[in-house]
Amino acid sequence: MPRYDCLIVDDEEALSQSTCEFFNMFGVKTFWVSDKTACFDFLLKNKVDLILLDINLGQSSGFEICKELRKTMDTPILFISARTSDDDVLLALNIGGDDYIQKPYSLNILMAKVKTVLKRYKSNYASTVSFGRFSIDLYMEKLMVDGREVKLKSMEYRLLSYLIKNKNRTISKDELFQKVWGDAITGEGTLNVHIRRLREKIEENPNEPQYIKTVWGTGYVFEMGASYEH
Repeated sequence: MPRYDCLIVDDEEALSQSTCEFFNMFGVKTFWVSDKTACFDFLLKNKVDLILLDINLGQSSGFEICKELRKTMDTPILFISARTSDDDVLLALNIGGDDYIQKPYSLNILMAKVKTVLKRYKSNYASTVSFGRFSIDLYMEKLMVDGREVKLKSMEYRLLSYLIKNKNRTISKDELFQKVWGDAITGEGTLNVHIRRLREKIEENPNEPQYIKTVWGTGYVFEMGASYEH
């Protein structure tokens, strides 16, 4: 899946295109969309490390998009808007925004802010966790075994990475529904199917799992002893 440093979600075409071109010129791989539908379509097919999000987006709003994204993503979101009231700034930050940048902005200053956030974000997630013959790169989102990539579907990867990030802690089914699927009404059957598929890919004996263990009546735990992280 292609990966971008930055996604701009803004319906001001001239400003967005100039920002996108400027960022790409200086090595910040950026794409621009103008509305909510295009934003979510893009995120289904691409990975993004940071989102620049306008508030006023025609039929939708950046606030609405941010709330939906925060159900399943911790990607940094920087609001960009001509709205200057304290209420707007506080709302943007309280619903999950990482910063609020007022328009008109300087391209140089905006890019400096973006690069700073990207550096911090990538350093937090550019770690590899090893368990048994496997290793998972939490930034590149790859699972490897004996030097070969193990192909995972998107939701399988999200489930596995969440379990690993919370290793040795019992995680309830409700928490997995909320944090992985972003949906409290996801059926247990769906979760069970994904757990079984993961076990088939990483367990020597899926019927007697070493890593993904069931905590009856509660949920699951990813058991890991001494692991290697870098």
